Amino acid sequence: MGGIVGAGLLSHAPVIMFPEAQRIAANGGRDFTLATGLARLRHEVIDTIGHDAVLVLDTHWATTTETVITAHAHRSGHFTSDEMPGEISQLPYAIPGDPELAHAVAAAAEKDALRLSANDDPHLPIHYATLNLWSYLGRPDVPWLSMSVCRTATTEDHLFLGGAVAEAVSRLDRRVLVLASGGLSHRFWPLAELRDRMAGDPAHIVTPAARAADEQRVAWLEDGRHDRVIETMPDYRRHAPEGDFGHYLTLAGALGGSRCTAAGRRYGEYENAIGTGQVHLWFDRPAGGWTG
Repeated sequence: MGGIVGAGLLSHAPVIMFPEAQRIAANGGRDFTLATGLARLRHEVIDTIGHDAVLVLDTHWATTTETVITAHAHRSGHFTSDEMPGEISQLPYAIPGDPELAHAVAAAAEKDALRLSANDDPHLPIHYATLNLWSYLGRPDVPWLSMSVCRTATTEDHLFLGGAVAEAVSRLDRRVLVLASGGLSHRFWPLAELRDRMAGDPAHIVTPAARAADEQRVAWLEDGRHDRVIETMPDYRRHAPEGDFGHYLTLAGALGGSRCTAAGRRYGEYENAIGTGQVHLWFDRPAGGWTG
């Protein structure tokens, strides 16, 4: 039987795709730990965990009437970001998929009357919230699937969707990593100020209150207090977490929801990205399972 063998709440901030010299210049003489942390995560964790597939919960893929999971056998091409084509341009990718896993997730969701569909349309766009992480963590022989974050879903919807992911994985002979790709608080500085707010120092987070809210949730997750993060979502949404924090909530649902006690291990520092809060947290599967 399969299982979720590792999970991460990971930043895809575009700065990680800048050339190293450009990152160092933007950060006042040292690299962003958002970049070095992913490199360390690859070396210390991803390459050491036997896994058959990776599922990315992609905050840049915002759907409205349902959640969608990719069911392609293979995706390839060149990606230029419509958001910032000068920074992420003509990125080549060739990524195998896992249609069986995608359809199993859709079937598990349908059983619970959740609106989720598997889609293999060859013209379906791909987003840098998937590709940035794949560029650091992907392997040519390991399938990667993306799942949207539905903008109309509630906290409970996201948690239930995560449960459907866990159920589908458990029924297949798959060892799966689940990556929640997105940031924490997510408000940007005005355009005229952006270039002066590029450094990773969290003093540049757009408000002190947003920074404090982020740091509290990072602390809770490092202590395995997923219950506290989930129960305080109404308060946290005042700081506009990326994707309404649906990527994290779906991840949490896949790990047992409020019953999950897996402690997060930080890879790098809590850093700023032009006003938004960013961090990499990794959750190892506990010996007794995600819910202890």
